[in-house]
Amino acid sequence: MMKKFFTTTTLFLCSVIICLAAIAADLTGKWTGNVKTQDGQEIPVSYVFKADGNTLTGAMQSPQGEIPITDGKIDGNNFSFKVSFGDTPIANTGKFYGDSIGVDSDFGGMKFHISLKRAK
Repeated sequence: MMKKFFTTTTLFLCSVIICLAAIAADLTGKWTGNVKTQDGQEIPVSYVFKADGNTLTGAMQSPQGEIPITDGKIDGNNFSFKVSFGDTPIANTGKFYGDSIGVDSDFGGMKFHISLKRAK
């Protein structure tokens, strides 16, 4: 009886770990949305992410060009990374929701939230 319980528990835990790894892998791809500025303008942006275990790499694409992502980390459905404009690194945090992601940025005291959808 104890051996069956141990085997069942082990299989369950392995399934959970595999599911969490699959969630991280789903972040890979192109995501698009708009940044709404404080004066009401909407600027199109897209991110191309590549998840590799707990590491996130890729780039942000904006009208100013492509900006590499640095210090990317994945923790379950949460992730973080930095992008730099000139010499100013901007910390970003995000959450993965399956078919969408939300990214929060703080650019010199101005906070932005970006909702992104997977590009088709």
